[in-house]
Amino acid sequence: MALMESIRTFFGEVDFMQVFSSFIFLIAIIDPFGNIPVTISMEKKGVKIYPMRVCIASLIILTTFLFLGEWILLLFGVQIEFFAIAGGFVIFLMALEMILDITIFQNEKLDGSGSIVPLAFPMYAGPGAFTALLAITAEYSIGSLCVSLLLCMLVLYLVLRGTHWLTKYLGQTSLYIIRKFFGIIVLAIACKLMFGNLANIL
Repeated sequence: MALMESIRTFFGEVDFMQVFSSFIFLIAIIDPFGNIPVTISMEKKGVKIYPMRVCIASLIILTTFLFLGEWILLLFGVQIEFFAIAGGFVIFLMALEMILDITIFQNEKLDGSGSIVPLAFPMYAGPGAFTALLAITAEYSIGSLCVSLLLCMLVLYLVLRGTHWLTKYLGQTSLYIIRKFFGIIVLAIACKLMFGNLANIL
């Protein structure tokens, strides 16, 4: 009982509304549907994709950053509220990319093949996901975020396994609409992060 109580205290209560809202937010940032063309392009070049490896590697990277990210901020003397505001701004720009089909961030082209680089990192568990995770830790419990990450990895696995099926039966138009919808969700949450945390420090 003492062990369970310690675990509950460390992770915090798992709130299902938090799980749902953070899941929608994180899955939009990770963007498995929007990255389907990239996955198909890699396979056409002869790169073997292992969905389970991608998901496990992504989960390890994101979970590690979830637990160590706040410590890193403390090391640099940055309060999480200020990081949330800065992160919210970056996420705001990412949402504009998704909605307007513009390129704001110039990503470096990393050489490599397989499931770790560039799929797990930096595509799915990259700077955008790092920023999103740290930004929302100010408003969500660690327990809820852990559950959300597991759900995100489940969706990512299913998308990677069914990439060709999704492209064939949903079509590019449906995937385009899904990306726009998630972009609007991300934009709204980015505004909430910026203005909510700004109000907390004023």
